[in-house]
Amino acid sequence: MTVSLEQLRRCHVAVDLGAARTRVFVKGSGLVVDEPSVAAVNTRTGALIAVGALAEKMTGRTPDYIRVVRPVSGGTVVDIEMAQRMLRHLLGEKLRRQLRRKPRLRAAACTPHDSDPLAQRAAVETLVGLGARRVELVDTLIAAAVGSGLPVEQPTATMIMVCGAATTQIAVLSLGAIVTAERIPVGGDAIDHAIIQHLRHHHELMLPSQSVRPLQIALSGNGLTPHGPASTEIHGRDVATGLARSVTVDTAAVREAIHTPLTAVLDGLGKVLRDCPPDLVADLADRGIMMVGGSALLPGLDQMLRDATGMPVHIAERPDVCAVLGLGAMLEGKVQPMILDPLGDHRGLADDRDGGRDRAYADDLTE
Repeated sequence: MTVSLEQLRRCHVAVDLGAARTRVFVKGSGLVVDEPSVAAVNTRTGALIAVGALAEKMTGRTPDYIRVVRPVSGGTVVDIEMAQRMLRHLLGEKLRRQLRRKPRLRAAACTPHDSDPLAQRAAVETLVGLGARRVELVDTLIAAAVGSGLPVEQPTATMIMVCGAATTQIAVLSLGAIVTAERIPVGGDAIDHAIIQHLRHHHELMLPSQSVRPLQIALSGNGLTPHGPASTEIHGRDVATGLARSVTVDTAAVREAIHTPLTAVLDGLGKVLRDCPPDLVADLADRGIMMVGGSALLPGLDQMLRDATGMPVHIAERPDVCAVLGLGAMLEGKVQPMILDPLGDHRGLADDRDGGRDRAYADDLTE
């Protein structure tokens, strides 16, 4: 999955197929698509009814013959045909005509760290089905680090945490490559599930899936920290009667439910630091951790990491689109590789001088 910057500069379009959102960057046009990775299908006719935000609003509100599907799970395409149909509708006819004019369309795609060959093949097949003649795969960690403005090409340590919907990826980068990394199967969806299960078990309340994220924000101004309101009112459906009901929830208990899945993230963070060389860990004490991804905006998550590691934690300016913007920066040639042989010219001059001395010595011997 190692690809050179020169190969990426020849690409025309960059795609980030995430479990939560799909983003497309076109060279010269910028970010053109940023929509949820959701499609609604009529099971009787097989017709595509809606994609993106409209399909997401249909979740849990459709009749039996309409099925809402997510063709991407955990950063991996699980339904290639549906992913292609979804991308075609998200791009629109005008943009597809513009891309078809390219004689040899090249595309770049983000793939999770340490993804298996089948997952990589699925990403390639999805874009080939849209007309791409060649597809370059880039590690999401490197693309996100470039998009967040980290100096990945320098010989200093930078730590990146990509908080996705299905997975959390943590890595230490140096000299444009990954030194050590870990992928944890815990993301924003696991946090949502923990809240839903807590309300079901302790309050016998079923919460609509689309109400979970606003609830997280409503927990406080500080979210996971204990400085928010002591309680908050939540509307849902009673498990026993099926009627609508409101309950007052203790936010401390909800915070505790959120902390449970995040312990796996903290364990993965500790493993990355243990596997990292001591010199790079010393750099990280000053630079800290850069958080990107949609779940990085969970209130109070950055403070929890600060308390657990003792290192500074920063959130990128646009954390949700860092990966595709970093990939776009590589396409447009805004990233320059570090020259690892800056003394090459001087060494060449020294070799010439040595060669001249050798020739003079040989002439003296012949005389």
